[in-house]
Amino acid sequence: MFHSFFPRPRLYFASAALWTAVCIAFWYGVARDLGAEFGIVRFFGTDTVAAATHLAVGSRLAQSTASDWASAFWFYQYMIGSFVVFVGFWMWFAPHRWSFWSVLVSAMIAFTAWCQVELDVMINKWFGGFYDTVQKALSSPGKVNLDSFNGLLLTFMAIALIYVAISVISSFMVSHYVFRWRTAMSDYYMVNWQRLRKVEGASQRVQEDTMRFASIAESLGAQLINSLMTLAAFLPILWGLSSHVTRLPIVGEVPQGLVFVALLWSIGGTGLLALAGVKLPGLEFRNQRVEAAFRKELVLGEDRPDRAAPPTVRALFTDVRSSYFRLYVNFLYFNIVRYSYLQASVLVPYVALAPTIVAGSITLGLMQQIIRAFNRVEVSFQYLVNSWTTIVEMLSIYKRLAAFSATLEGESLAPIEKETAEEVSRAKPG
Repeated sequence: MFHSFFPRPRLYFASAALWTAVCIAFWYGVARDLGAEFGIVRFFGTDTVAAATHLAVGSRLAQSTASDWASAFWFYQYMIGSFVVFVGFWMWFAPHRWSFWSVLVSAMIAFTAWCQVELDVMINKWFGGFYDTVQKALSSPGKVNLDSFNGLLLTFMAIALIYVAISVISSFMVSHYVFRWRTAMSDYYMVNWQRLRKVEGASQRVQEDTMRFASIAESLGAQLINSLMTLAAFLPILWGLSSHVTRLPIVGEVPQGLVFVALLWSIGGTGLLALAGVKLPGLEFRNQRVEAAFRKELVLGEDRPDRAAPPTVRALFTDVRSSYFRLYVNFLYFNIVRYSYLQASVLVPYVALAPTIVAGSITLGLMQQIIRAFNRVEVSFQYLVNSWTTIVEMLSIYKRLAAFSATLEGESLAPIEKETAEEVSRAKPG
């Protein structure tokens, strides 16, 4: 699954995590203050860069000092340099047929994800000014003119258009990335087809499961990267905004209380959802087995008149129906827990802010900034909660493709692979 596409995958992913940690630590420890000496801005001057930025995106969008823009350019220069070093090392250290896609394009996808997060941070800042303007306009008629209000809307439009452009580019890259990964797995399995063809449902595993695995793995990976980057961007913002909220319901005064509320609520929800859905991966795997058996009999019936007889097909479809009904029962109580938790999450920031709102300690714009930052941090912490159904599907596919790996490496199959059709059909729901 991974060896076919990535160079030395265990070492590759471990080094990616380690290099990320090193780069973050070096940035905050040393590199952040080196922009004046090594940043590209020094060749043009900060005033020139600020003026060019104002010209490119408009004065309302570029409401920052020259030093702010110099720091922003230096950060992106540092980030691009870090990606180049990592990609260059792996291209040299472990040449691989698919390195262009698995190493270089992976880095490009991560970089575009960070750009989207940064734009989201800009939008969060915009919300503060926008709702403060709305509050001012509603409470003091005539103090906000139409040009100022329309200017704020145009500012949002400028940010949104950049976001859309980056999202389209990222989506295009991801589509090709997923298909290349599927191609790599398909080629690898077909080279070893004579050893793999005796595995139950081998054709379906090569044709369908490789497609679903690559797509879901990329989707979960992209969501994980986005969650981590969003957390890195918004957690400091929420930490700073929490200084305006000094009191929480029931517990009273808690320094930086909103951060701890988001953390505890997300961890609790993740544990609850994991407990409610613990049986789903195995049930999804068994569901794929009975589907494969039903499909295989129909395919054989296309060429052989003695196959796909009505009694046989009826019995196989009964197994399919029983399998789906078991899934439905388990998803019933899983979804009760999941949707109840997600709906309750909508109210959590408002409950946490209740004493502050009632006391009138913050403005409408600041409240919107806090709630939006809180939601971003909360969703980042809730990566497993929001992805659990996809993870269930991913685990079932992984179990199926793991049988190929076990066969090629001469290992015994997992116990679930050895279950007979009768044992699968007799599996109890719940």
